[in-house]
Amino acid sequence: MITNFDDFCTWLYVVVDDAWQQLAPWFSHPGSQPGCSDSELMALAILSECRGWDKETELISEWQNYRHLFPILPTRSRFNRRRRRLMLAINLVRRVVQGLLDLADDRQCVIDSLPIPVVQFHRAYWSSGDWVCDGASYGKVPSKHQTIFGFKLHLLVTLKGVIVDFELAPANESDLTVGLELLENHHDLEVIADKAFINHSKQADLVKTNRIKLKTLPRLNQKQKVSATLRDLFNRLRQIVETVNGQLSEQFHIETNYAHSVEGLCARLYTKLAGHTLSVYCNRWLARPAFLKIKALALPI
Repeated sequence: MITNFDDFCTWLYVVVDDAWQQLAPWFSHPGSQPGCSDSELMALAILSECRGWDKETELISEWQNYRHLFPILPTRSRFNRRRRRLMLAINLVRRVVQGLLDLADDRQCVIDSLPIPVVQFHRAYWSSGDWVCDGASYGKVPSKHQTIFGFKLHLLVTLKGVIVDFELAPANESDLTVGLELLENHHDLEVIADKAFINHSKQADLVKTNRIKLKTLPRLNQKQKVSATLRDLFNRLRQIVETVNGQLSEQFHIETNYAHSVEGLCARLYTKLAGHTLSVYCNRWLARPAFLKIKALALPI
């Protein structure tokens, strides 16, 4: 039963710890086990993202009020180092939980991207050095009529709002190029995309090699026409990924960067995406018939 934040913390820790038992042998490291275990630290990181506690100073301060749940808290710098070391493990925990969401029956997806600026645009010229070495670049975001310096996060999302896969790429890379790289790892899907993916030869190759049907609406200046009903249906289905993008931006603050390196940025992105997947899983878990009458916690998703 989940009725408050304490219950949610306990539930999420149990899910993370269960997944971690399967993964821990591949992440063993020398030395004694710290007072705050790896599964506790991952749970702390994911829970902090669910609450919107983005800065290490803020989250360490906030968790002082929950010592009854996590009695031993790491220092800010140690938390940051360990989260970076465990970032691949956090992503694997996300994938383990993703496997519990019955995605095998959901073969329809939507693909899209959202901007990940690493510094404010007016400061990019003076602070771009290290970020350029890490792959950051200038790129346009047509939907927001802006230019950013950083990356774009490309997402493959089911029509039920579950993030199946993702790829971080420089902001100047085209959606088509990165999207095709992302789809190369999948098979037997119907994928809805925007007009940036209009390329008949590439679409034909996807069908031939991966049995993926990449569907887009034709441009207004093309001879091919579609009915207003079909166009409306297509746009409503694309709203699924827009909703997920909105959740990541507004609730998980994914477009706000406090990292100073691409490693730190990736650690934060993995944690935010894990928080999204675990929140979806929690809501599905609460929606089971045995829990329909439970007063659910106001989760971020």
